[in-house]
Amino acid sequence: MFRLQEKYKREVIPAMKKKFGYQNDFAVPQIEKVVINIGTGKVISDAKGFDKVLKDLAAISGQAPVITKAKKSISSFKVREGMTVGAMVTLRKGRMYEFLDRLISVSLPRVRDFRGLDKKSFDGKGNLTIGLKEHIVFPEISSEDVKSIFGLEVSIITTAKTDEEGEKLLKLLGFPIKS
Repeated sequence: MFRLQEKYKREVIPAMKKKFGYQNDFAVPQIEKVVINIGTGKVISDAKGFDKVLKDLAAISGQAPVITKAKKSISSFKVREGMTVGAMVTLRKGRMYEFLDRLISVSLPRVRDFRGLDKKSFDGKGNLTIGLKEHIVFPEISSEDVKSIFGLEVSIITTAKTDEEGEKLLKLLGFPIKS
């Protein structure tokens, strides 16, 4: 069992039941999945650069990314329908807990001028989205080998109904959310 999953079962479930008055353990909100998303941006024209981005995303997540394509053409962005515009990975169960543990304990503290996650990052339904400007904060990426730095978006989807429940759940798991 993963460290974060064990913490959820031992500490988070009893604390959430006490605070919100849930009747059983299955009513307590939990993390459903984590989606890591990147947009290609400048690398869109360079095939080797995009392969490197995919390789880095696979190293960060521990899973092969899915390439996302444009649904419609937008001339002002120089994007045509069917053109590759990014990549994403959806993590569940073991890989999700392992990724979140690395994100909380290693990667977020390495972010320059990090003062905690803002409450405004919640979407109204208890889900949190974190934007990272540099992918080199992850320990799997060697900063010497990187030619171009890209940003990524990490969305943490929970089964919580409100932001208050989602925030309490993630705070109890160890997320550095500003009060």
